[in-house]
Amino acid sequence: MDFQRFRVSPGDRVLDMGCGAGRHAFELYRRGAHVVAFDQDAGELSGVDKMFGAMRLEGQVPEDATAETVQGDALDLPFPDDHFDAIVASEVLEHIPDDMRAMRELLRVLKPGGKLAVTVPSWLPERVCWALSEDYHTAPGGHVRIYTRAELEAKLKSIGFRVGGHHHAHGLHAPYWWIKCAVGVDNDGNPIAKAYHQILVWDIMKRPLATRMAERVMNPLIGKSVVVYFAKPAAPDAPAAPARETADAV
Repeated sequence: MDFQRFRVSPGDRVLDMGCGAGRHAFELYRRGAHVVAFDQDAGELSGVDKMFGAMRLEGQVPEDATAETVQGDALDLPFPDDHFDAIVASEVLEHIPDDMRAMRELLRVLKPGGKLAVTVPSWLPERVCWALSEDYHTAPGGHVRIYTRAELEAKLKSIGFRVGGHHHAHGLHAPYWWIKCAVGVDNDGNPIAKAYHQILVWDIMKRPLATRMAERVMNPLIGKSVVVYFAKPAAPDAPAAPARETADAV
């Protein structure tokens, strides 16, 4: 997510749909939004809720910001129409067989003029993972499709969203997943995979200039994720009321 392109203001009501461990929800909370972290996994939501509480206790969030967790189904979001100012759907649509229904739900609960950011695995890195490992995409809850960016944009445009640009991210992560697929996705003891994972953790924590520059070069080529920004068209202006006839009108 690029929060320079996906600007969230204090007081905005924001949904993190399929929040997982809560990475984006935490950043939205820090920025003063009223955050709803939504997921089907109660275990993940428990950890997110505890982190929300810790962030509040540590003074990491503005006083007026709020955050809550909600468990449910992406195909039937438990929110009213036109409810959120912005929505994040990160690395979730590729898991949902009926993705079009989930997309329609996102459109329904987003306010007219609201913003949507969607991230999915990029086509080329994901295709390599599927080729290297059947377990990678056949495990329960795994990926059920590989999107091209054009397909993702076309599906969301077909239900009413407007496309607002894109970029790729996590170029350093693609080789890690290729290694994992090659040695076994559940083989956490492989020394090569462990060493690369340590590099990724170091990069996330320290963000050194060398890896930032390397990822900037790698992202357009092998970025593990593609991020696409959308908007829900604003509601059309209501038609002007007809002029009332005056007593002396002809």
